Amino acid sequence: MDEIFERLAERLYDKSGRLTIDEARTWVELLWEDFESTRAKAGYDYKGKQMTEQIVSQWIEHYGPKLHEYVATNPKFKEMLKRKGYEH
Repeated sequence: MDEIFERLAERLYDKSGRLTIDEARTWVELLWEDFESTRAKAGYDYKGKQMTEQIVSQWIEHYGPKLHEYVATNPKFKEMLKRKGYEH
């Protein structure tokens, strides 16, 4: 799992231009957790980490350069990042 997170964090780091590698790793973990918990709450069956990796990868490709803007509009992520020690 750590290998997947590292690979996704590197991709986000390269895409963003505004995040440190540690911040990119935190974002990957938060996006991963959010997708899996939202899917579970909706009652969907677990489809495995390959599906979650695919979704997070798509988000990175589409939203990677603008993730820092998402924090300002989503209090959930703002709070999670604050708890991880990243004040934006």
